[in-house]
Amino acid sequence: MARIVSVQTGVVRPLMVGARRVLSAIGKTPVGGAVAVGPLGLAGDEQADPAYHGGLDKAVYAYPVEHLPTWQRLRRERGVSMFDEPLPFGFVGENLSVEGLRESEVWIGDEWVIGDLVLRVTAPREPCSKFNAVTGLPDAGRLMVDTCNCGWYLAVAQPGTVQAGQDIVVRPGRRGMTVAQAFLAKRAKHIR
Repeated sequence: MARIVSVQTGVVRPLMVGARRVLSAIGKTPVGGAVAVGPLGLAGDEQADPAYHGGLDKAVYAYPVEHLPTWQRLRRERGVSMFDEPLPFGFVGENLSVEGLRESEVWIGDEWVIGDLVLRVTAPREPCSKFNAVTGLPDAGRLMVDTCNCGWYLAVAQPGTVQAGQDIVVRPGRRGMTVAQAFLAKRAKHIR
């Protein structure tokens, strides 16, 4: 059974990416209770670079909690973190931390019914330099590409509310391509 484990929002603030100071809202923190979700995403959530994040087709970003232990292990092995505590939800900038769904099982065009809210899977997330900065791993983007642990974007098909603990009912779409297949196709295009 798939479910929402945690819901996160973030605000735009400065982030150091190498020697550059940029604006980013990748730092998401958990919120309690029901959060309103409209056509452009969760109430209280911001995006700094609408060319790559946000908008109607990328209103919400979901990420499987099953991937977090991998990032925790990599950070520990490379000396970025000395602690063995689980990574916080929102660590990779996700709005929805989900359990029970992975990139190879999620299809572009599927709809998620979560109470009164309906979301539609639109695209895999592509890593950027901001992702490297927040993980503390200079090659985190490459690692995300190599493992296909990217998560995915969702459009809001029907506004509503979302909160931690809710079940996700998947309503199948056309089923032409999974998120993993779409991500690998984009990767192959960039390698050529």
